[in-house]
Amino acid sequence: MSGPMSLEPGGAEQDTLALRLADDRTLALRLAGPCPPAPVLPGHGARADAVDGLAAALAERIAPAVHPYEVAALLESEGLTGDVIREKYGHADLFSLATALYRRVPRTFPEPPRPTDPWRPDHLRCALRGLLFALPGLAYALAGRLLPPDGAVRALVVAGLISWAWNQALGHRAYLRLTAGRLEAGRTLAKGAPLGAATAVAAGAALSGSAVTALAVTAQSAYLAAAGVLLVLGRERLLLAVLVPVTACGVSLLWWEPGNVLRAGLPLLSLLGAVAAAAWALRATRSVPAAPGTARPGLWPSLPYGLFGLAAGSLVFLAGRDHPWAVIVLTLSMGPAEWLLYRYRGLSVAALRSTRTLGGFRARSAAVLTGCLLVYLGPLLPAALLVDAEPATLLLLAATLWISLLLQAFGTAWPPAAVGLTAAAFSGAGMLTGAPPGTAALPLSCGAAVLCLTAVTLRRLGRPTAHG
Repeated sequence: MSGPMSLEPGGAEQDTLALRLADDRTLALRLAGPCPPAPVLPGHGARADAVDGLAAALAERIAPAVHPYEVAALLESEGLTGDVIREKYGHADLFSLATALYRRVPRTFPEPPRPTDPWRPDHLRCALRGLLFALPGLAYALAGRLLPPDGAVRALVVAGLISWAWNQALGHRAYLRLTAGRLEAGRTLAKGAPLGAATAVAAGAALSGSAVTALAVTAQSAYLAAAGVLLVLGRERLLLAVLVPVTACGVSLLWWEPGNVLRAGLPLLSLLGAVAAAAWALRATRSVPAAPGTARPGLWPSLPYGLFGLAAGSLVFLAGRDHPWAVIVLTLSMGPAEWLLYRYRGLSVAALRSTRTLGGFRARSAAVLTGCLLVYLGPLLPAALLVDAEPATLLLLAATLWISLLLQAFGTAWPPAAVGLTAAAFSGAGMLTGAPPGTAALPLSCGAAVLCLTAVTLRRLGRPTAHG
């Protein structure tokens, strides 16, 4: 504009606006000179009591105003007519009354409302998922003594590692397909889950050496495939329901011997329930139409997730070889680990809003990472001592898994896969060469993995663009 425009009596020179920084976050508009006296009707005088009452009634809405014109707009929205302004408040026009109100109410500039956390975790769901990871272990406590001593553990471990790796890759691909709708995700799971179970059964059965072990391998692979389907589709409560038989019988071992029939029958009942529930969940996805115009993702992006699943399973197996109870502790900690992934993302977004320099954000990001790791690892220390596991090994392995999951949550999948496979290969080499249990290979491997993954995390997630 070429100059100020006169909008009310008193001259244009009194209407010129100037920008002033009210504080370090608020820009305010102020009159260049003092507000002109509000004109009143001759012989009437301003009715101060009525004006004061109006100012008190509208104080919260007048206080943030930076110019009397804003108050005038407010009065117009309240429906004040010229007759009311003259007769009730004794002012000549709308602008006169607005100026009087603007003078009476002190300026306040309230902070904007705090935005909601877009990454607020579902506390119950995270706790439930951690429980669901651990409860199937009761099936091994029930049916373990029914298996032959030779070859059963080896066959179950090999089949379990294949299932773990396959389901990790399949889960990632199914989540990608969810962007096209639950129908496409259901189709992916319906094709991939049986194929993964069949692959695991074939590998485990080749090492079983007996029909009983082959049956156990089949049951394990089928359950892992069905549970993966239910977890991807968000059916955690349904999976918990089908695990009730094996959970009840497993807990009863503390004071009661159920016998071989129940030891074998109740895990089988939970298996059949899981398979039926997965089939029902997949059938339910057919009722949701697919999103149009979505491209089918390739297989390559899901490969590192499968490789990390293989590495993580191998590291956990090596830890359980020396201290079986450490596996239970790690499994139960997966629920809090998932909760902390959400908290990291929420705290990082908050840091992004509150910091103004790149260095400041990097410092806050490192502090958030450190805090989340301490919260996660803190309870694991007394848990390791309680189950007589090596604390250093358990904590370093847990840190490796959590940082890897964090990077995967941000789409950085290859570094966790490469580092995890290297650590698993180095640790497993000692076992293959006949090294006795309790060697330092596993904690050293996990310690090196933690250092490498932490460096990658600070570099990748220390950028504001990673959290946009």
